[in-house]
Amino acid sequence: MRKLSVFNHVSLDGYFVDAHRDMSWAHKQDPEWTAFLEGNASGGGVLMFGRVTYELMTMYWPTPMAARDNPAVAKTMNEMPKIVVSRTMDKAAWNNTTVIKNDLAASTRKLKQSTGDDIVLLGSGNIIAQLASEGLIDAYQLVVNPIALGNGRTLFEGVRDRLNMKLTSTRAFGNGNVLLCYDPA
Repeated sequence: MRKLSVFNHVSLDGYFVDAHRDMSWAHKQDPEWTAFLEGNASGGGVLMFGRVTYELMTMYWPTPMAARDNPAVAKTMNEMPKIVVSRTMDKAAWNNTTVIKNDLAASTRKLKQSTGDDIVLLGSGNIIAQLASEGLIDAYQLVVNPIALGNGRTLFEGVRDRLNMKLTSTRAFGNGNVLLCYDPA
C-alpha cells in the first residue's frame, strides 16, 4: 500500500501562506538547505498538489530559469509523476501530470491501494485538511520557518476533529528552518 505524506512550510505563528497567499518567505537559500531539498527531491515518488499550488509550481519548475538556478531539483520535479486536484481543470499541461476532479477522498484511497511509489502532497492547505479529516495522511514533514506573519491561512483550516500527532524526528538548519516530522498518533 502506498503512503501519503505532506511536505510543507509554516511560519512560527502557524501559517503556510500569508494574508496575500504568498509563501516567498519560505524560500531562503543556503547551501545546507539546498542540499537537503535536492536530496529530498531525488527520493522519487509521486507529487500531489491542489490547483493553486500546481499553477505556482508550473510558473517556475518547467522554465529555463529553474533549470539554470536549481538544475537537480528542476530535473526531478519535471520528470516525476504528478497529480493535481482540481474541480475546474480538465487536463494538465505539465508533463507526467494526472488530474483528479471528483471525490478527493475516494480517489486518494484508490491511489493509496494501488501499486506504485509513495505520494507527497505539497502546499495545498484545503486538500491537506480534507485528507487529514479522512485519516488518509500517513506522515507530515513540516518546515517551521523563523518568521511570524501575523495573518494568513493554516494548514489544517477546516479539519473536523482534533488530529493527534506523534513526533518521529527533527532537524535544525543553519538558515533557522526546523524540520518536524510527525505521524498521526
